[in-house]
Amino acid sequence: MRHIDRDQATTAPAVTATGPTTATPATPATAPATAATAPATPIPAPAVTVAVGRPGRRRLRPVLLAPVTALALAGIVTAAIVLNDGDRRPAVGTSSGAAADMQPVSVLLGQISDAAGKRDTPTVQDDQFSYVREKVREADLSSGKAVVGPLHDYELWLSQDSEPVRKQGLIRSDGETMPLNAEFGDTNGTPAGFSRPTYQWLASLPTDPGRLLDHLYAKAPQAENRERDQAVFEQIGDLLDQVMPARTAAALYRAAAKIPGVTEAPRAQDAVGRRGLGIARSDTENGVVTEWVFSTQDFAYLGHSTRLTKDTSYAEAGTLLDSSALLESAVVDTPGRLPGSEKK
Repeated sequence: MRHIDRDQATTAPAVTATGPTTATPATPATAPATAATAPATPIPAPAVTVAVGRPGRRRLRPVLLAPVTALALAGIVTAAIVLNDGDRRPAVGTSSGAAADMQPVSVLLGQISDAAGKRDTPTVQDDQFSYVREKVREADLSSGKAVVGPLHDYELWLSQDSEPVRKQGLIRSDGETMPLNAEFGDTNGTPAGFSRPTYQWLASLPTDPGRLLDHLYAKAPQAENRERDQAVFEQIGDLLDQVMPARTAAALYRAAAKIPGVTEAPRAQDAVGRRGLGIARSDTENGVVTEWVFSTQDFAYLGHSTRLTKDTSYAEAGTLLDSSALLESAVVDTPGRLPGSEKK
């Protein structure tokens, strides 16, 4: 769900990531998925392919700009972000108790988890790159008012190297390709982690949902004026478009079911209008709701949306802040190339 925008990249020849970003459990497919208008019938899962000897990869999203959950605003992103990793962290186990397991949404997330746990996943090497292709829409707040931009293409190739890297990969937005450098301050390179979630790093996360949730509460970045529960929910969402071990994907969904305030969203749809099963959480502190969308056929992750739930100085309630539609997730050998193709 997370990504670094083209707008962020306009201030310098190379893009520098400023914080965390989304990933899907890999699912086998025989042909790449293509964007379409909202279908009348249930839609299949996005294509997930593995390109051996070919190239491709994923999308990064900036850290939250309070009060907006996923906006990339040229020139003001870094100044607007305040991180707090521990001050408002609940005690270990606070959000993973039996009461949370009784939420009605737990049944649906349990089904999504079971499906994710049964999917085949590729073997990923350190010298490869993950690839994500999406359609995205975002609001620009640089004028002081939310201006929702048009739907556009987004591709991201991300290094799977377990060691810190100075060159994280590439971003391609509407045909323009830009390098993605290490995050600001990472003079020795950006390590694998929430802001660069490699397959091996994802494989290292706890697979017990309670332990995983405690880990997420301890480590997920926190933006000022955002509920801690919302920060963890969105941190999970930022991993859902990634290629990851099936057991990790399954654990993430069961961990999400334990977060207070998580509900079903019956009218959820992604950026291209595909309707599906929705999982949502509203942040009452800054008045936003984030929804994840899943296929009604096989519970595969399709995309997300984030909207305002109350009027603000920059937009009315209901305004779209950002959305995505995952079209393809893969592993490739070379950044800048597409799965199953030598074409740049």
